[in-house]
Amino acid sequence: MGNCEKTLDLQPLEQVLACYSHPEENLIALLQDIQEAYGYLPQPVLVTLREKTGIPAAQLMGVASFYAQFRAFAPGRYQISLCQGTACHVNGSAKIALALADATGVAEGHTGKDGLFSWENVACLGCCSLAPVMLEGGQAYGKLTPEKTRKIIEGLRSDAVKRAGL
Repeated sequence: MGNCEKTLDLQPLEQVLACYSHPEENLIALLQDIQEAYGYLPQPVLVTLREKTGIPAAQLMGVASFYAQFRAFAPGRYQISLCQGTACHVNGSAKIALALADATGVAEGHTGKDGLFSWENVACLGCCSLAPVMLEGGQAYGKLTPEKTRKIIEGLRSDAVKRAGL
């Protein structure tokens, strides 16, 4: 990247590490706190964590990749959870996933280049009467169809443009 390379602020990592006298014994909690500070687990932060604590890279990556709660990518402005529970599955959540990927231009588990959308499948949102359902920013969107899903994404995109003053 040359001169345009962004430098990641390591101060949040330092603050988190200060709370742990034995980080290797509390690795899950440590990674949870790091993710809370950064929104995800940035690779440069994990490298610095390994250097400062001596925790082997294999152990760090093993824990970070094993648990679904950890993200290796920065989440989008709009973080969408698509329910894949039984009621949602039976009512067409697979079609909603295809529409969501198409409308956002983002594959499940990733963030778009514009940083606007990220989405993931989740086991259950507990909104079975709204099946199929997705959640974004605490707002549940239910009784989804592919068309309704596309309109919701268009609305969120339009809202982002308005907020940016474009």
